[in-house]
Amino acid sequence: MRLAIEAAEGVRGTTSPNPPVGAVILDAAGELAGIGATQPAGGPHAEVVALRLAGELARGGTAVVTLEPCNHHGRTPPCTDALLAAGIETVYFAVSDPNPVAAGGTAMLETAGVSVHAGLLADDVAAGPLRAWLHWQRTGRSHVTWKFAASLDGRSAASDGTSQWITGPQARARVHAGRAKLDAIVIGTGTVIQDDPWLTARTPDGNLAPHQPLRVVVGTRDIPKTARVLDDAAPTLVLKTRDVAEVIDAMADYPDVLLEGGPTLAGAFLAVQRIDRILAYIAPVLLGTGAAAVENAGVGNIAQALRFRREYVETIGPDVLLSLVPAMEE
Repeated sequence: MRLAIEAAEGVRGTTSPNPPVGAVILDAAGELAGIGATQPAGGPHAEVVALRLAGELARGGTAVVTLEPCNHHGRTPPCTDALLAAGIETVYFAVSDPNPVAAGGTAMLETAGVSVHAGLLADDVAAGPLRAWLHWQRTGRSHVTWKFAASLDGRSAASDGTSQWITGPQARARVHAGRAKLDAIVIGTGTVIQDDPWLTARTPDGNLAPHQPLRVVVGTRDIPKTARVLDDAAPTLVLKTRDVAEVIDAMADYPDVLLEGGPTLAGAFLAVQRIDRILAYIAPVLLGTGAAAVENAGVGNIAQALRFRREYVETIGPDVLLSLVPAMEE
């Protein structure tokens, strides 16, 4: 299953509206025969990719999949049919498919005599490659992660407005690797006007990554026609609004969204509780003055404080990464 999770993570951002799924096929002796991941929409699902690699070795073998095999004929035939045709005798999967259209794979396989086992490493999958997609299925809206970098005293820029670079090169490399797995990145017009970010995903050598998320610019101010976010390196959507609900509605087809905007935009999303996760890169730096990481989040007193639960803490070079989710999810 960990190999399947790794395969799923490798295609995250490229499969929408389908989920990023990983699959591993073991032969009858339990030896690795094939690994696959979901291809872009219209292409084969993870099980089919892995089965093709395994060939006849799949007969009498086991399939290990991050998501319950689908029992639906959409752009591609049901994965349950492919598993049965290949002679798979046992299936392990992590998470049940919440989509009523595609669900029913377990019942179909068991009726055909396949031994099916659910829940293997379910928490790892639900908090990993399927996090955003599962949220999208459950709520009907994008999963929004707010990413920011700040000093120890919570500053995102110095008093003169400079912000490059608060964090170290390892943290910046992690951010670019993460961008390549997203459906969309959101920033405000103020950030475009002040910093002119390119907002692309780049490889360690500085080249553009194969997958580029949609760049979304939010706000009522006009941005320069020469802004780098308007080039052809990646698609861009400009939304002339400050209404978070309108932004969320405009991104309804994008399950995995990253908010990289400045303190005002972050505050607007926080004030209406539309932040589903925070990735906070904290640098061992003190600035004393300068812009705060967030403003106007709708908190008037300590009782109204927006509280989050720690998922994990990771050291990245000299910096610390905190992954946090709303405490209300406990």
